[in-house]
Amino acid sequence: MRRSKNGLAGEAAKAMKTMNPFLSGSDPQERIGAVAMMLRSTMKNPAITAKAASRIASDSAKIMMGQSDRAADPRDRRFKDSAWSENPFYKRGMQAYLSTQEHLNDWVANLSMTELEHARAKFLTSMITDAMAPTNTLLGNPAASKKVMESGGMSLLKGLKNAYTDITKNGGLPSQVDKRPFQVGKNLATSRGKIIWKNEMLELIQYEPTTDKVHRTPILIVPPQINKFYAMDLSPAISMVQFLMAQQMQTFVVSWRNPQKEHAHWGMSAYVDSLIQASEVIRNVTRSKKVNIAGACSGGITAATLASLFAAAGDDRINSLTFMVCVLNPQREDSELGQIVSDQSLEVARKYSKRKGVLKGDDLARMFAWMRPNDLVWNYVVNNYLMGEDPPPFDILFWNNDSTNLPAQLHSDYLDMGLNQPFSHPGEFEVAGHAVDLSKVTADAFVVGGLTDHITPWKACYRTTQLLGSENVEFVLSSSGHIQSLLNPPGNPKARMFRNSDIPADADTWAAQAKEEVGSWWPVWGQWLKDRSGTLKAAPRTCGNETFPALYEAPGRYVFDD
Repeated sequence: MRRSKNGLAGEAAKAMKTMNPFLSGSDPQERIGAVAMMLRSTMKNPAITAKAASRIASDSAKIMMGQSDRAADPRDRRFKDSAWSENPFYKRGMQAYLSTQEHLNDWVANLSMTELEHARAKFLTSMITDAMAPTNTLLGNPAASKKVMESGGMSLLKGLKNAYTDITKNGGLPSQVDKRPFQVGKNLATSRGKIIWKNEMLELIQYEPTTDKVHRTPILIVPPQINKFYAMDLSPAISMVQFLMAQQMQTFVVSWRNPQKEHAHWGMSAYVDSLIQASEVIRNVTRSKKVNIAGACSGGITAATLASLFAAAGDDRINSLTFMVCVLNPQREDSELGQIVSDQSLEVARKYSKRKGVLKGDDLARMFAWMRPNDLVWNYVVNNYLMGEDPPPFDILFWNNDSTNLPAQLHSDYLDMGLNQPFSHPGEFEVAGHAVDLSKVTADAFVVGGLTDHITPWKACYRTTQLLGSENVEFVLSSSGHIQSLLNPPGNPKARMFRNSDIPADADTWAAQAKEEVGSWWPVWGQWLKDRSGTLKAAPRTCGNETFPALYEAPGRYVFDD
């Protein structure tokens, strides 16, 4: 990435150091440094440490004597078993753990440290205390101990077998899903379609219409480069592809190739160039001058770069833009991991992927898991090893575990974008061969965030509304997390969303005026797309055309690359 001549270097240096947690890598030296920093601060603040120790001791005495009324949060699934409230041994163990956790957090909060040091200390302390939970041990988990007795020890043997399998075949992390019931192309990614164009980086899928008529303006979905495309086409009940076709949309989806070491040079410029070519194919096949573009997660970053490039060239082929759970303008406070990332860790991550050629999908999955260890690590340790159960079969988790690699150059480009913040500094930095300026992008935009999203926090997603030059922008806040917000079909009884037709500069102001609505955001988006996709015409009888004939059946071949 090159800075254009009119840039202000000082502002970029103050920006957040990472676009998303998966970009930063992991530096063991920084974790060691965080421990050393906490020890130094402890020595400088002996009174604070002594006060915390005194509180722990006082609480412990009450707990041992049965005089404590401390109880777990009702939402904490770890302590649902009745033994935690009825059995004195387990109850005291739980209370001791919760007391220690609370006082350690208070101790860290009161230490004299900088904001960055506090964030690192809090993150490290949280990981330690989560690991210390009594539920993570056989002796401390009443349900697991009961299961051993009831099964005559077989649950323990099955747990040891599961642990061995994960150590040898899953990189040491507990398996999150039983993969056996699922097969891509058989019961996942089953929508009928054809690959009508491909290059070494992507396959372009055109889906066969399911209605007699279709809107003239097609839609192209750009999935994230760190996952396989079929999140958009899981089972028919939660298939975004099926939903769009039911809305009479001509639907195209990119299937990215899983890069290997020899593709280390693939960067943002190459990905954007491939999307330009794909858009030309779509325009030729559909005879439409315009294309609706929808980008999800990191695919939205690529789509935004593409839109900026077209705007800079005076090319108005993009009819509308949709950004789904995508952050273009991150801030340090958006996530815990974002707060602790330093320049050193960024360079370590950059050098690591450059040396390896790719950032492996397993490494990315591990990093995401440790962002939510109770839900994504310890929960499965208990289920798989202590209880001796297989993880559940779940299509979304199957897809989530079917991860892909990130080429070194694209990883480096993402790091530069996180450092320089090109989208929030219009015209200041060059990406993919042009000075990025989303204020020149005037296509109507639809932006979606997830209320409980820990990967792309909704307030960070909301900032996209302020970057575009579009007169018509809609923001919808789904009530779910990252994946659940994206895959949110009609008919989900738990689905909720928040809407506000006004788009103020501040996310909190928007939220204060937003109204909660029952249901999925998909129908809202579907109507929004229909209103912007032209008149109806007879649906094509075949995929492709004479210039770009169908090559082979969807879901294609790249989706099967390991």
